[in-house]
Amino acid sequence: MTRTIAVLGIHTGIGKTVASAVLAEGMDADYWKPVQAGIEERDAHLVKQLITNGNNRVHDEAILLSQPLSPHTAAAIDGIEVDFTKFTFPETEKILLVETAGGILSPMSATATMADFVTHFKMPAILISQNYLGGINHTLLSVEVLRARGIRLLGIVMNGIANESSETFITKYSKVPVIARIPHFDRLDSASIKAYAAEIKHSLLDIEF
Repeated sequence: MTRTIAVLGIHTGIGKTVASAVLAEGMDADYWKPVQAGIEERDAHLVKQLITNGNNRVHDEAILLSQPLSPHTAAAIDGIEVDFTKFTFPETEKILLVETAGGILSPMSATATMADFVTHFKMPAILISQNYLGGINHTLLSVEVLRARGIRLLGIVMNGIANESSETFITKYSKVPVIARIPHFDRLDSASIKAYAAEIKHSLLDIEF
């Protein structure tokens, strides 16, 4: 059975896809985004360009929706039912990183959230956070929700500009380790991803799940 790790975000637009690319490169993992809303800028296509051997390690979406909206809205427009219980996960001998959309309680369908999806398949998770005004609150709320649902949180990845004060508070209060810090990339390309992934590779390989 494929070993899976869900990549969850504290909010929309906090860099889950770039973080997923770094994690996939550093862990030599495969990547899958089961529900993609919007066909012009597909996250799978970006990750495919950023990681080594992306054509073989990035898997096609289970659901591809035409509009770049919340999945439940985009699915209604396309007349598609999103039922994650019927998803067939890609088969791979590598770890499979499963990127969700939006925040952890963002809708996956008209009746379920991303957290419901992760809970159903009993996936451990990595939480992507970012330092902004309100980020501490969003991160700690996310940790509380994951714990209440019994989702095993492997660690937090801080994405973007560092803020030592915020990160220290989050880790001390939540008692969840920061397993990686991903900087803002002035130039987002495969070389940048590979170079940074090499720097944090050893810490990522120490993750137990």
